[in-house]
Amino acid sequence: MPKRSVPLIEVSGDARQRGAAYGEAAHAEIRGSVEFYRDAFAASSGLAWPDVLVAARQWRAPIEDSAPDLLVEMDAIAEGAGLHPDEILALNARGEIVRNHDSGFGRGHASEPVDGCSSYALLPEATGDWHTYCGQNWDWRAGVEATTVLLRVVQPPKPTIIMQVEAGQIGRQGANSAGIALNANGLGGRFDAGIGVPQPVLRRLILDSASLSAALQVPFDVHQHIATNLLITHRDGVAIDLETTPVVHRWGYPADGILVHGNHYQFGVPERLRETYRPSPVDSLYRVPIITRGLGLASGARDSAGVREVIAETMSDHTGLPDSVCAHVDPGRPAVRRNKTIMSSLVDLTTGEYRLAAGNPCENDYEVLPWRLYDGPGGDRTTTPATTTARNEPS
Repeated sequence: MPKRSVPLIEVSGDARQRGAAYGEAAHAEIRGSVEFYRDAFAASSGLAWPDVLVAARQWRAPIEDSAPDLLVEMDAIAEGAGLHPDEILALNARGEIVRNHDSGFGRGHASEPVDGCSSYALLPEATGDWHTYCGQNWDWRAGVEATTVLLRVVQPPKPTIIMQVEAGQIGRQGANSAGIALNANGLGGRFDAGIGVPQPVLRRLILDSASLSAALQVPFDVHQHIATNLLITHRDGVAIDLETTPVVHRWGYPADGILVHGNHYQFGVPERLRETYRPSPVDSLYRVPIITRGLGLASGARDSAGVREVIAETMSDHTGLPDSVCAHVDPGRPAVRRNKTIMSSLVDLTTGEYRLAAGNPCENDYEVLPWRLYDGPGGDRTTTPATTTARNEPS
């Protein structure tokens, strides 16, 4: 199998400049994402693409209220990619649109499963090198694997961000030069609490934060549309997991320096869902303890390479294949609903090294990105950032 390279895109300037540069540099991947979701929406919700674009417009006002600069950035992405702004809105609100049109969510579960993902944080007391690590296996549709990009956003005075996203999305998971990382997982349930901001916007606001308290404050200040799990890790050895919904938030802490989360409620099912809730996907119920047990070996590692080896082996576990920690395609499922691990991240928040396995970690090594978290504006060291945009393939 040929090795897949994930495009590396760096943008800077004001919101409009950043968005236009992003859209131009990733125009092929963004157009590929539009084509995939054109088919996926029809399969999951019976929505034709023009209907999707009409539905997407509901999210323009809440984004403008909570993050006007990000709406400017999104519209500029559309301009740079040569697309209509509603198409970029649809890519950023794709989960919200699906859930609004999926009656299964009204019963406390979904006929269309939520995004997968297994997230973790490892604090110094749980690692042999006394570093702080975090990351996740990003499990989602196999058809979007070729439309993912790595994005570095230089935006002083805000922190510089490194994140992996579906092309065209404003945010997803990553880390910033203030030493704050966000890993995120879908949670089920429909709450009918009014239109709120889409997940990519919520997540980008967290990654834009310059302090741990500011990052944690975001989901309490911003009304979100759907439930999601947010695992926030700080380089000083702090990790807090927030199970957030439009109506209630719960939180949890590491045990013995390890914090792992999947796609089910681990700190209590919200009252509104309690009588009918069923976890989706159910493999989350075994992925979490498998990862927790595997990462427990990191405390015995002799050095950083040893810690990374433990993490890589743990995130490559195939118990329950194909619906395993390292998830693989089930060819028996319809093409637009085939899931797999499309990317796996491993971030050393102590050193600022950001590693990525493009695709399944059992088949691909974690390669260190050419960007370090603490280089450039907002980091521990200051270098001259790129003035507009650069696109490279990882070596």
